[in-house]
Amino acid sequence: MRLYFMGICGTAMGNAALLARANGHTVLGSDQGIYPPMSTVLGEAGIELHEGYEAARLEKLKPDLVVIGNAMSRGNPEVEWLLDHRAIPFTSLPALLAEFVLKGRKNIVVCGTHGKTTTTSLAAYLLRENGRDPGFLIGGVPLDPPVGNHLGTATDPFVIEGDEYDSAFFDKRSKFIHYAPHVAVLNNLEFDHADIFRDLADVQRTFRHLTRIVPRNGWIVMNADDANLRALEPMPWTRVVKVGIGQDADVRITNFGEDATGAAFALDWHGQPWGAVRWAQPGLFNARNAAMAATAAGLALYPENPARLSLEPLARFRGVRRRQETRFESPTLKVIEDFGHHPTALAETLQSLRARHPGYEIHAAFEPRSNTSRTRVMQTGFMRALALADEVWLGAVARAETLAATERFDAGAIIAFLETQGVGGRTAPTNAELLAGLLAQTRQQNGRRRLVVFFTNGSFDGIIGRYVGMVSSPG
Repeated sequence: MRLYFMGICGTAMGNAALLARANGHTVLGSDQGIYPPMSTVLGEAGIELHEGYEAARLEKLKPDLVVIGNAMSRGNPEVEWLLDHRAIPFTSLPALLAEFVLKGRKNIVVCGTHGKTTTTSLAAYLLRENGRDPGFLIGGVPLDPPVGNHLGTATDPFVIEGDEYDSAFFDKRSKFIHYAPHVAVLNNLEFDHADIFRDLADVQRTFRHLTRIVPRNGWIVMNADDANLRALEPMPWTRVVKVGIGQDADVRITNFGEDATGAAFALDWHGQPWGAVRWAQPGLFNARNAAMAATAAGLALYPENPARLSLEPLARFRGVRRRQETRFESPTLKVIEDFGHHPTALAETLQSLRARHPGYEIHAAFEPRSNTSRTRVMQTGFMRALALADEVWLGAVARAETLAATERFDAGAIIAFLETQGVGGRTAPTNAELLAGLLAQTRQQNGRRRLVVFFTNGSFDGIIGRYVGMVSSPG
């Protein structure tokens, strides 16, 4: 088939296009911005790329099927032509994956508010390191495995990141509903995506729908320490394996510790030792990601005893780009980039950074960019999370003009709260001005080591790379 991807340079769309190409389909696509690294990877795979959206082009190319990314909406000229003429069938990305990639596979679907990309990468990596050839589709840029997509062997599991966000403008179901889980991994559950969900109960509703489609011979791997997930119980139609630090966990995380040299923990399976891990990944949250991934991969391979899965490869796991990624390091300055955009994620990362970097002054730069974080919905949570830093730099609110002033993320209120906690806070009208202030302070030698962490789910208007370039240049 000739498949045409609208929004092909997005991480998920691009990786799915590569999977379709590897599966023998002719693939082409369009995007508003055709730029590296995805454009380079797609071009090298022989995929035809078109910049911008043009109805006439779509009419001329006449693909067999159009895949519409969930960033597309009414008003897009290609969308409007498809709806006007009904001459070419169209589908969403999750529906395409269900039909052309996931059908007939034993799918491990990794879900949760936080940690999906890392846990998906860990599950795929562990399966590969334990001698299997799984398929996988990862929503970020992993270092291990070394690519974000792979078809794998049809008889081995397929690991996919299960996002709760909607599928397309014409399909408001969560993406993960399409993914036919054999093993559903429920990492955690919090309120997020306020543009899609009304409240926490609404998010729980879509997770309940997911659990209902796990077959009786499959599993739900659930974070036993998360009260919002426990509220989904009982789930008697399938098997549930609980992972956590509590005594009631089937897979128990024990002896977690973290210091400047790294992190360590151990796993038990039904009270019996599974294995001990010492690795470079930060935080208890990543130890939990590893435990969830190992349990899912172990169940997929060894249903009677998942502890047969070797944990030894975790010592070599290098992580995922933009997840606590070190961008620069010198004796007096360390710069980290993180994809964090939810208060819980910021808090967990800052706690880990404090344990890893004793004696460092922690400066947290945060860009309110996601559809939820740029509003006041989680204002109190951001106040508490950012108070874990020593100095906070608040970037410009993304697309601020689309929000009423009373609905918009209130940097002034957060800075006022931080001052009551003894934490400095600064903001600026633009991210470029924020960068200038951050650079000026960095150049002031105060005799202390400084760690600067940038939190954003976007580009932060390019200031991270510019900051790294300037602090790493002599003079």
